[in-house]
Amino acid sequence: MAIRGDKIKFKMADGLRNVEGGEEGQDDQARRSRQRVAVYSPEGDWEDEDDDDMDFEPASEQNESSITESESDEIDFHDAEENLSGVEISFSISGEEEEDTEDTGGTGDDDEGEQTETEATQGQPGNVTREQILQLLGQHGLRRLFANHNSLRRRGAADDEEDDELDSGGYGPVAPRRTRGRERKPFPKVPSDVGRELMESGTFGANDRQEGTYIRKKKLAHRLMRRELSIGNSGRQKSFNRLISQGMIPSSTADTIINYDARCYSGQFSNDGNFFFSCAQDFKVHMYDTSNPYAWKYYKTVVYPYGQWTITDASLSPDNKFLAYSSIRSVVCMSPTDPGENTEPYHLDFSDLASEGRRGNRRGFPPFGIWSIRFSGDGREIVAGTSDRSVFVYDLETRKSILRIQGHDDDVNAVCYGDTSSPHILYSGSDDTTLKVWDRRSMGDGRAAGCFLGHTEGLTYIDSKGDGRYALSNAKDQNMKLWDLRKMMSMDKVDRIRVDQYTTGFDYRFAAYDDDDWQPHPHDTSLVTFRGHKVLKTLIRCHFSPPGSTDSRYVYTGSHDGSVYIYNMDATLAGKIDVLKATRNTRPREGLYPDDYDPLGRGGGRWETIVRDCSWHPNAPVIAATSWNGYNHENGTCTTHVWNDGMEDDEATPAMAARVDSQLRHDPLLYEAPPRPHYPRTRARRGMGGLAAVLGDG
Repeated sequence: MAIRGDKIKFKMADGLRNVEGGEEGQDDQARRSRQRVAVYSPEGDWEDEDDDDMDFEPASEQNESSITESESDEIDFHDAEENLSGVEISFSISGEEEEDTEDTGGTGDDDEGEQTETEATQGQPGNVTREQILQLLGQHGLRRLFANHNSLRRRGAADDEEDDELDSGGYGPVAPRRTRGRERKPFPKVPSDVGRELMESGTFGANDRQEGTYIRKKKLAHRLMRRELSIGNSGRQKSFNRLISQGMIPSSTADTIINYDARCYSGQFSNDGNFFFSCAQDFKVHMYDTSNPYAWKYYKTVVYPYGQWTITDASLSPDNKFLAYSSIRSVVCMSPTDPGENTEPYHLDFSDLASEGRRGNRRGFPPFGIWSIRFSGDGREIVAGTSDRSVFVYDLETRKSILRIQGHDDDVNAVCYGDTSSPHILYSGSDDTTLKVWDRRSMGDGRAAGCFLGHTEGLTYIDSKGDGRYALSNAKDQNMKLWDLRKMMSMDKVDRIRVDQYTTGFDYRFAAYDDDDWQPHPHDTSLVTFRGHKVLKTLIRCHFSPPGSTDSRYVYTGSHDGSVYIYNMDATLAGKIDVLKATRNTRPREGLYPDDYDPLGRGGGRWETIVRDCSWHPNAPVIAATSWNGYNHENGTCTTHVWNDGMEDDEATPAMAARVDSQLRHDPLLYEAPPRPHYPRTRARRGMGGLAAVLGDG
């Protein structure tokens, strides 16, 4: 084989075959004098043929550099095939040099006669094709060699271009920031094996039985027919009902679009489905009668009288008689839900903590904000997560805070009770990336009962299934996780772990999350990880689906991209409600002036939607999504989405996608087409208008 410049030749038993084109070499007699015959066999190494010598001379530097990138790309390398066993291959190496190469003082003739003879080769000589030879070469790394050479050349050219851009005054394109790249491990497996086991266990919905040789997805009409015909025993009939309910996932088409004059932060149905509330950034809480989930009625609107920035959270008492709502202050307002009562809301000061001193005197705390509140299952207490890294428990009978837990290193964004029938188990999620479990019956030392590790950024919300076992959390690492209380980590073990070393401190308010920065937590104790939605700009919430209308089959969450994501327990996507598509340009913009124009689309020139909260009706296939909506998220909406068997419209009255105001009144102005923006002339926008005015027309 001769490797010289652009020439590669192979000498085989039946003569010399020119594999790659190039200049003609020396005469045959000269080539034979410097030949070596070798036999390749998978059972052994390369063996020398008897009575043959080989002369070797290194190729000149100029010849090596003359191999072009296009020529190296023309060769297709593959792994060697097994049928090359026993093939006799003769190859020669050219010793001549180019005329312009400097003389090194040696021709390589001194090496002649120094080769060692070996035993006779095994196998019979045979002919090989060009493709087989190239496959053989590909096994020994030449493909990687050529690839590395080409990549280095391209990298060098890119570096030269980057240097030119840096020398141009710093106005070149922004270079990408360094990421972990190849160090990032793959995301959790989807579908999840643990999640599949949970689905098959019956805890999260029913599973369809196999009939015949394969499982076929059955339509609703088929299931209804089997139920009406009473096919099967009583257990089978119950299974039919459960399968029917969990298969009715609402569609993206909005049934009603409720428009607000401020961003909408949260909205939830009551446990019995007869009540719904929504909270907006203008410190107003709107209440609705939803006993008929397809025909809502307006109840009343209450106000937080001295809120800061927005209403952060709200919670309804178990008997639906009182609604508590908070702001970035230490006072929670509580109002009666009866539309006939128009009294001022009660003020619950969580900073008023009754100590256990001799006189029972009160101790005040510096002002703090409240991010999350929840009623206990018996309606006697309210738990709150605050901006001073604490968890407060407020007793409604004594009107005092009876417990303050200082167990986090950052803001507590989410709290909830672990069991609807007991107030003893508390969950708290913080920006320190931990989800902690508190048992109020054993808090003599003030420590948590356990902790869940797995998120690498701050938590935004926690929901409990209400059975004292399963919990769900959303976080700024773009993950939603399912937890089992039996798998929590003890605090003795957590104290030996530096939790802060597994977070990047990502600020979700101003930037998109780079997946290359994601790393799996080495101490992750979660059961299932759900990915696909986006948690950006605000504390987006997640929930378990209700047992009545979905048989507890799913988990669902809002998203920064304007959708509601519905996941199966094995982390696969069961459905997606596109609120952005359902509401785009459904409201005319007021006051569209040239100053609002943004050529990059960052400002008010584009309709944007963020689904911050969503709620599934407990008894009907209806989802209510509360969102930041409108041009530059300047307004808010609450959209209702119903199961409509894939139809975009129906014959009911009013028509689908009805646009109403906060009191469910139809407003003709909401159906007006958005005004076409009027921008200044191009010359004026470029700053030439003032110059023309100074210089005049002449």
